Amino acid sequence: MANHLGVSIATVSRALRNSHEVSDEMKERVQKLAKELNYRPNPFAQSLRKEAPRIIGVVVPNLVTHYYAAVLDGIEEYAMVHGYSVISANTHEDFECEARALDNFVSLHVEGIIACLTQTTEDYQPFIDIHNIGIPLVFFARTCLPEMFSSVTANGDEAAKEATQHLIDTGSRRIAFIGGPNHLDMVRRRKHGYLEALRENRIAIDRSLVACGRIDYETAREETFKLLQREDRPDAILAFNDIITYAAFDAIKSLGLSIPQDVSIIGFTDGDTSAFVTPKLTVIMDKAHQQGQKACELLLNHIRGDRAIRRVVIPMILKIRESSDKQL
Repeated sequence: MANHLGVSIATVSRALRNSHEVSDEMKERVQKLAKELNYRPNPFAQSLRKEAPRIIGVVVPNLVTHYYAAVLDGIEEYAMVHGYSVISANTHEDFECEARALDNFVSLHVEGIIACLTQTTEDYQPFIDIHNIGIPLVFFARTCLPEMFSSVTANGDEAAKEATQHLIDTGSRRIAFIGGPNHLDMVRRRKHGYLEALRENRIAIDRSLVACGRIDYETAREETFKLLQREDRPDAILAFNDIITYAAFDAIKSLGLSIPQDVSIIGFTDGDTSAFVTPKLTVIMDKAHQQGQKACELLLNHIRGDRAIRRVVIPMILKIRESSDKQL
């Protein structure tokens, strides 16, 4: 309604509450349109506004993974300090769930939204709708529409390049990249860094060593099996995230291959478990908690009136352990 009338969401809300802060003419216009649209206030949202100071919504693709849980923890920590409560929605990597979550947040009248795209999202209209009704939104990790929204991402391209260079420096030459859907900017950044390292070292790029499919444990495990059962199997693997990392790790072990002597492996994850497997995993640490804090900071600034579109990049850290160095 706010977009249709050319006024702010706050003005519409006040008019619906018959507030003295809004003119009688505006009240009449808003209430007339509300009747035409069959608008009904959400009593749950009203009760939330009374009981909680302020609310933001967070949309994550897979809440059971360490990365998204850590991002959410960072968001909640920053929000709490600044008087906000957080409602999260797990989209289970499904576009339809994502669209419903956004719609629900609008109905709950959240003051802003932090979101990470699902791996199936290629239609960005739900986010355009959020922009058009004036709800501040900040993306993290997987992003879109950079001309409309601020974002917090990692330097995945540089980190992947550094990790691939480490694999080359420690003796690997046939390095595979196991990633996710190519339409995701996060996948493209990490794959770009991997390919750049190969080019700079004059190592021929073998496209058959690049497996970019669904971000799923069983899918990644099967892709790894296929790669390792080839006669010209890879001697190293760079894995896109923690799900794919542990799937590839399991596949290598299941085939009776030695890590890193037969196959080195590096994964993008800073989960605690990476140090407790045998051999200990070399990882690219993504500073998820810090990403969450920064995303929340940007969102609260937008809620307070900052209209500048900002792109924050959080550097990652390569933590070298036993799984990547053939020379140990």
